[in-house]
Amino acid sequence: MARARRAQRPRLGKQVTRAAARNCKVAPRKVRAVADLLRGLTVDEALAQLGALHRPSAVPLLTRLLKSAFSNANPPGEHNYTAGDLYVGVIMVDGGRVETRYRPRAMGRATVIRKRSSHVTVELYARP
Repeated sequence: MARARRAQRPRLGKQVTRAAARNCKVAPRKVRAVADLLRGLTVDEALAQLGALHRPSAVPLLTRLLKSAFSNANPPGEHNYTAGDLYVGVIMVDGGRVETRYRPRAMGRATVIRKRSSHVTVELYARP
């Protein structure tokens, strides 16, 4: 089974860098809606796309993470990648810790409020 999955995986080129943000106080469903738009774009195009979107919870998080991954790709004295050379190959949004709160309801009952968080990982690749 693992071999079949590996065969179906697209050829992405050389992985240059990655950045991760864990336990972000944004629900994964909100972040995935924006992350799906960025997959496959260059860093320039992705930042331009994020600048045009209005999703106040997810856009600042992904912008900060994308800039962090790009700066990780250019350590002093090594490669000088431009924002047009690298593209977003993998962007994963996983569910994180869920905090529970309680809301009072009628007749002495209470219901649970789930405050969800997310783990986001961005991997930048160079063109093959």
